Amino acid sequence: MMPKKRAVRCAVKYPVVFITGGLIYAGLELRCRARTHWSMVLAGGMSSVLLYLIAVKCAVRTWQKWLMGGAVITAIEFVAGVIVNKLMCWNVWNYEGRLGNLCGQICVSFSLLWAALCVPGVWMMRLVGRRVFREAGRRDAVLKRRVL
Repeated sequence: MMPKKRAVRCAVKYPVVFITGGLIYAGLELRCRARTHWSMVLAGGMSSVLLYLIAVKCAVRTWQKWLMGGAVITAIEFVAGVIVNKLMCWNVWNYEGRLGNLCGQICVSFSLLWAALCVPGVWMMRLVGRRVFREAGRRDAVLKRRVL
């Protein structure tokens, strides 16, 4: 590939993943809750970029990527919750009535949901990485060397 095309592809990769992921998350939230908040587009976008990096760049087993993705999304949810719900007092969500909540911003049931959504999410991000951005399949080569 010519260096100029590669540079353009690298420059648009993360903004495209951010915007697409943020809009997909907002769409899921609208479907499930019938409402969303613009800050959730930002949280969904950041989660998507980090999930993309986990899916494409981390040389670990797939199930570990699911758990890592769930943990990262939970951490983003906590930080976003502290900012939008506690500091800004926008009251976008409140998990205080749920089992295992932390400051009403995250809870066990949603952390498990995020990990479960990482199952198709990791697959989709790897597919996008290979087909759209032509990322090398580094993870596959590393794991094959470990097994052999």
